[in-house]
Amino acid sequence: MSLASLQQTVDRNDAGIDLVVKILAQRFGERFSAAQAVREQHAHTTTWLPTQAPDGVVFARSTEEVAETVRVCAEHRVPVIPFGTGSSLEGHVNAPAGGISIDMSQMNEILAVHPEDLDCTVQAGVTRTQLNAHLRDTGLFFPIDPGADASLGGMAATRASGTNAVRYGTMKDAVLALTAVMADGRIVRTGGRARKSSAGYDLTRLLVGSEGTLGVITELTLRLHGIPEAVSGGVCPFPDLETACNAVIMTIQCGLPVARIELLDTNQVRACNAYSKLDLAETPTLFVEFHGTQAGVREQSDLFGEIARDCGGGDFVWATQAEERTRLWSARHDAYWAAMGLRPGAKGVSTDVCVPISRLADCIAETNRDIETMGLVTAIVGHVGDGNFHVLVLVDTDDPAEIAAAEEFIERLNWRAIDMGGTCTGEHGVGQGKMKYLAREHGAGLDVMRAIKTALDPMNILNPGKIVAGG
Repeated sequence: MSLASLQQTVDRNDAGIDLVVKILAQRFGERFSAAQAVREQHAHTTTWLPTQAPDGVVFARSTEEVAETVRVCAEHRVPVIPFGTGSSLEGHVNAPAGGISIDMSQMNEILAVHPEDLDCTVQAGVTRTQLNAHLRDTGLFFPIDPGADASLGGMAATRASGTNAVRYGTMKDAVLALTAVMADGRIVRTGGRARKSSAGYDLTRLLVGSEGTLGVITELTLRLHGIPEAVSGGVCPFPDLETACNAVIMTIQCGLPVARIELLDTNQVRACNAYSKLDLAETPTLFVEFHGTQAGVREQSDLFGEIARDCGGGDFVWATQAEERTRLWSARHDAYWAAMGLRPGAKGVSTDVCVPISRLADCIAETNRDIETMGLVTAIVGHVGDGNFHVLVLVDTDDPAEIAAAEEFIERLNWRAIDMGGTCTGEHGVGQGKMKYLAREHGAGLDVMRAIKTALDPMNILNPGKIVAGG
């Protein structure tokens, strides 16, 4: 994919960058790096978008240090790119105009836990697994699980969701309050620990999903949940994708309180068998999990088994032991790496869309026809309980015809989802890769987004070249 296809050219300020690099190197010492390997790591994307490295990396330890860095960059009109763990998929951490990456990995303190209120406050560099390990003895957990061990600040910035979203929602539902550094270096605290408020604009929701283009998130107050008394899960095979999708649609429309319901197509099951040493039937398969009381999850599992059989599925095989459930869900989380083994040497391009649940079967069926017609090697996985699915396209990037076919396929998929009343991205975010779809999805709303960006970041220094062109 060429740089020209990234939609926006952002001017580079070489004089300002040189000066800022010197100032920050002197200020942060060993916690500032301009080494090429470090800079490239902070622009790494697990996709085919080209790497566009920053000119330096600050390893911040506090909100005040982030604010200081942003103020220096603002004074000299130098871009600032927030960095969590680098697991985003649409070029979010690229630096098309150079600038300074602010690495949050050392901002990893859990600041407060309030078990009686089911909330906690953390620094942005805390990861979801770190938080859940800390919470284990409290009987609480944080449910948002995008698969990768992402930082919570990055998850908020991209409005992440994942396997549990069908029951527990996404990051927009999980974040009660934020601390963020704005484009001029001001520190702003949005929201509070109350479960609802009617006091003014909802700045928390404005910053959640803004991908670092409106502010740099440094702290978060998060909603927690009680660890369920009982968990039941298992797998159910289906003869084809359409019947599997129909089972999902009926499950949701029946109001069955499923916690996780994930679709793997035949290629993905084959890959997971090889990579994670499973022995599943190599056919479209649903991974399902229920949370609740012992009696409740038993009843829910039985009802799902009946729905699956009515839709033409096979037997719903329960994973009764926690170790077996962990093995299954670990395989699901490793699906990306497993699928890469389907075509060694190819580059994996992961894309996602989300549609109303009633259009899920249609969207996946039409997508599968495109895959077959274009002769592409792909794997499909999906958080299908909320209409969200991912396609990993395995591409020989030395073959121009194959690159063109993959680009056409991804475009067709995104336009199809939008035309079905859905979105070009359910959880990956926009970054650079999805910018061209926003005008069709949002219409005049994109102009409103651009106006907000201009008002809050008039110099366009916060993660420029992402979401909205023109800044």
